[in-house]
Formats: sequence, C-alpha cells, structure tokens
Amino acid sequence: MHRKYILVVEDSDEDFETVADAARRGGLAHPIVRASSGGECLRLLRGAAGRRDALPALVLMDLSTPGDDGREALREIRSDTGLKALPLVVLSGSANPRDLQFCYSEGANAYHVKPVDHAAHLLVLQQIFAYWLGSVVLPA
Repeated sequence: MHRKYILVVEDSDEDFETVADAARRGGLAHPIVRASSGGECLRLLRGAAGRRDALPALVLMDLSTPGDDGREALREIRSDTGLKALPLVVLSGSANPRDLQFCYSEGANAYHVKPVDHAAHLLVLQQIFAYWLGSVVLPA
C-alpha cells in the first residue's frame, strides 16, 4: 500500500523546519511534501487528482504565501470535486477574525494560530498530527 504523505503549504523555511521537527518528534512515518505557495499546492494536488492513492493524508496550509496564497488555494481545493474531501488544516500567523471566518466558510477543517514561541509551535503541530493522523478516521 502506498504510504500517504502530508502536504505542507509553507513559504517560511523556519516554520517548515518546525513542522518537520514536530513530525520527527511525533514519530510520524508519513513523508512530508512542501509547497511554498498556494499555486504550487494546487499544481501538486491537481497532478494527483483522480488517483486517491496519490493524494495526501493531510494538507497543512499557511494562508500568507507569495503569489496565489493559501486563501485562493483553499477556495480552489474546496470547489474541486476530486479534492474537496481532503482534510485541510490552516496554520496561520493571523488571528484576524475575518481570516478565521473566511477559512471556515470556505471549508477548512480546522484553524490554528501559529504560536510565536518555538516550543508552543511544536506542541500545536504535534497535537494536530496526533489528532488528524492518529485519532481521526480519514478517507482511504
């Protein structure tokens, strides 16, 4: 069986390394694939669309990326019948209620604000991974 991966949409090298560190600490066996923008995320997902085994187990998305940002990618993913069931968790530096409302109204499964403190950021990521990849039953 093909091992599902985690698609991380993150333009910050430091934040991406924190994601990778949290995955290692959590003992995740899932490979991590990085997209640096919403546009790159959409290209990767559309290349895998139609092949359920080629889609990620989880999309972890930052909203503020260059070019087509996470907001546009979220909207496109949720409007695509082949992608709209993907578990998609937003992890953003924004605590703006408008961003929160937008993400939930566009179909995000969860919204987390990135902690500034590294240890707190690691803990949030480990909790996200434990829940979405350990507790929840995901589509095959």
